[in-house]
Amino acid sequence: MKSELPLEIQRFKQIREENNFTQSEFAEILNIKTSTSDIERGKTKLSGQVVMMLLKIFEVNPLWLYSESFQKKLDVHHINSMPKVISVDETNSRENMLLVNQKAAAGYPQNIGDAEWYHQLPAFEMPIPQFRNASYRGFQVEGDSMEPNFHSEDWVLGKSVESLQQALNHKVYVFVLQDSVMVKKLHKHPNSHKISLISTNSYYPPYEVEASEVQEIWEVTSKLTFSINENSENSMLKKLEQSMEELKTQLNSIKPN
Repeated sequence: MKSELPLEIQRFKQIREENNFTQSEFAEILNIKTSTSDIERGKTKLSGQVVMMLLKIFEVNPLWLYSESFQKKLDVHHINSMPKVISVDETNSRENMLLVNQKAAAGYPQNIGDAEWYHQLPAFEMPIPQFRNASYRGFQVEGDSMEPNFHSEDWVLGKSVESLQQALNHKVYVFVLQDSVMVKKLHKHPNSHKISLISTNSYYPPYEVEASEVQEIWEVTSKLTFSINENSENSMLKKLEQSMEELKTQLNSIKPN
């Protein structure tokens, strides 16, 4: 009588069937040559590489695979993106808002856990109810990739987000990556460990990064701007006032009969 297949092989096949893949499709995803038929027949053992891919792509717990745990999945993509350092007032009762200008942003990722480094940043309390009960941070915008919504040297004020799982598609966030700080719209790809960071300026293509590169996420809730657009309503008002003055001059030039 043929011996029963090892449990890890049975569970390997179970994962494939639960996700509705053929043996060839499953092999391609897991970077296995040809198909998974030899594994499922017990002719080939599961390699460490395959076990790693099952964990990375499908969050399959290796201990569950080998019947050493009842927990089937591990949330390997849950990344804690809360601020690593915060600033508080002199009474230690309220959190300050730190401002990160363009120059400071260049060194922010490398010093993200260094409390001493943050002492160089301006810190103040925002006495507005909307900025309470959460951690907020201000970042200065650099470049034109987020125009027309945000211009270079504008400031965006962001609320800390606990994890990438809590961030929503199509919303604007400040992403602190391992080597840069970016203000972008988010697009998460289903069943993928990568995300796309989208510019609102169509000239710039999407920027794709590994989720593991994200160190902090700040949801942009408001902005401070110091530039006045000459084509704004203020400009239109000036033109209207000028037209009124011209009309008044014309009326004054008309002599009564």
